[in-house]
Amino acid sequence: MKNLRFFPVAGLVLAVTLSACTVAKTPPSVEEKARELHKTMLTVDTHCDTAMGLLRADWKIGERHDPAQRGSGKIDLPRMKEGGLDAEFFAAFVGQGPLTPEAYVKAKDSALRAVAAVHKMTQDYASLIGLAVDPAGARRLKKEGKLTAFIGMENGYPIGRDLSLVKLFYDQGVRYITLCHSSDNDICDSSTDRRNPEDKGLSEFGRQVVAECNRLGMIIDMSHASEKSFADVLAVTKAPIIASHSSARAVCDNPRNLTDDQLRALAKNGGVIQICFLGAYVKTSPVIPEREQALKDLEAKYGPVREIRDDAVRAKAMAERDAINQKYPQVRPTVADLVDHIDHVKKVVGIDYVGIGTDFDGGGGVVGCDDVSGMIHVTEELVRRGYTDREIAKIWGENFFRVFDKIMAAAGK
Repeated sequence: MKNLRFFPVAGLVLAVTLSACTVAKTPPSVEEKARELHKTMLTVDTHCDTAMGLLRADWKIGERHDPAQRGSGKIDLPRMKEGGLDAEFFAAFVGQGPLTPEAYVKAKDSALRAVAAVHKMTQDYASLIGLAVDPAGARRLKKEGKLTAFIGMENGYPIGRDLSLVKLFYDQGVRYITLCHSSDNDICDSSTDRRNPEDKGLSEFGRQVVAECNRLGMIIDMSHASEKSFADVLAVTKAPIIASHSSARAVCDNPRNLTDDQLRALAKNGGVIQICFLGAYVKTSPVIPEREQALKDLEAKYGPVREIRDDAVRAKAMAERDAINQKYPQVRPTVADLVDHIDHVKKVVGIDYVGIGTDFDGGGGVVGCDDVSGMIHVTEELVRRGYTDREIAKIWGENFFRVFDKIMAAAGK
């Protein structure tokens, strides 16, 4: 009787054991999948304006700031870790001013202060972040478990008409120059300055700047540039170019975004477009007439807010702009709207020509990724849409670093 009772029990144990062996593993959640990808990828954001915040005495980038609090900024080192971002281009931004010798000196000094602030950050927080001037440096820092700071310069205005300053900034660690900003300058015409309706494109001095950038291995950034400036640069450059923070005009009709023809020309050049997170470039919002009038009155009163030189006046203008935003809130674009731009670039020219350039602290931010801690959510959306691991790695850095390497290899040739 003992033996007769044993066999059914043994069979039951064996059946349970075999069943346990054949149960499929629980698939990772979308977030877990994204987190695993970020451990192995080298991720880069090619544009933020946080460098100006480094000059503030009351704000430290090494401390975590609550994104919900005013003045916290979009980027700090703890939140970079949270969002899975390895490398950031800190842009030394200088708003466009008069085309005079005195103004050129002030612009150069302002840019150099921002550059010095990035250097100081990497010294003050050397255990957390290091300065890199090439992709190899970023790869090394990733292996060391550190973040990477690159330096860019938004607006070629600080160069003035002195070609030697391109090398001066290069020697200070600057690795790209956004040739213009929201207004025309001595280098080229802007996509948003139509005080003179004629788009003159790249100037003769601008052609010299392009040649000097090619010689040094300085990346030429065409975000903010007019269509003719864009075409003129492509006609003369001997190296690939980038758009460090631009989006697709077919998805959002804004002059700051690139047309499909420009995307094709960029791909033919071997360059890359880095999708911008600034709402007006991501999705066209419904027009609120009262809001439009209030913003128009604000600009008439102060001029473009980002180009106000006086800190106190700029703070007052920004406070008034915030009040307008609160009184007449817009429907903000989302991470899904942002990824629509990546989808479009992939469809038009392929996966090899698109990346990420947030413009955080310069206006960038969408619902679901309003600061650097939310960047993991972009990857989650890519996973949900069926992008492969390889494609996601290309978007987050491989495409841009391929271009960066080619520009360095072409230097002096």
